[in-house]
Amino acid sequence: MDRVKVLIVEDEIIISHGIKLSLQNSGYNVIGQAINYTEAIEFINSQNPDIAILDIKLSGRKTGIDLAEEINKKYEIPFIFLTSNTDKLTVEEVKQVNPSAYLVKPFEDTEIATSIELALYNYAKRNEKAFSQDNLIIKDCLFVKVEKSFIRVDFSDIFYLKSAHIYIEIFLTDGTKYVVRGSLNEYINKLTHHFFRCHRSYIINLNFVSRINPNAIIIKDTEIPMGKKNKEELLELLNKT
Repeated sequence: MDRVKVLIVEDEIIISHGIKLSLQNSGYNVIGQAINYTEAIEFINSQNPDIAILDIKLSGRKTGIDLAEEINKKYEIPFIFLTSNTDKLTVEEVKQVNPSAYLVKPFEDTEIATSIELALYNYAKRNEKAFSQDNLIIKDCLFVKVEKSFIRVDFSDIFYLKSAHIYIEIFLTDGTKYVVRGSLNEYINKLTHHFFRCHRSYIINLNFVSRINPNAIIIKDTEIPMGKKNKEELLELLNKT
């Protein structure tokens, strides 16, 4: 569990600082502020951001569009374009790299946080990993809306999921619990192979299984019910690994 990591790529220091303060006030973690293509790539490689805000016009030869092309090719993270140019040529260039959202200068603080939410949602939806605007998956992480911002939950930190009518309770290894709207049927098709549905009301992380009993599975000290057919499927699965 962690705050969503944001990279800002903007060569106007005052604007970059303003974006940083706005994001921090909304609960996001700004992991870097780059002024050009080269600095941005260094930050992406070293800090692994969840999302980037890119100014189209940057210091140096390469533009924000060049950076967007590289992100699409190698890094697969959502990005937001930041620009004061809305002419037809710029719009056409922007469309070619498929940004998840964009901000037009000048903008209000509330627009920055809204653009982050929209970009995360659009990116997940494009990859068929969005359950709702407040609950989505990017790479091997679950993004859950908590108050004003998203929280990133690595799959490796998920203990198990439990169905609770139209909601799902997500239990983490550190004892934290999140409640989100959705069904286990939606989740089991979007989680990795480390997760297994052992009961109509439970999905477990197989990495934490300590014992298999006749009618239950033990994850550390927690007993989770398991149906007979689910047990047979699990044993067959384990025999193949």
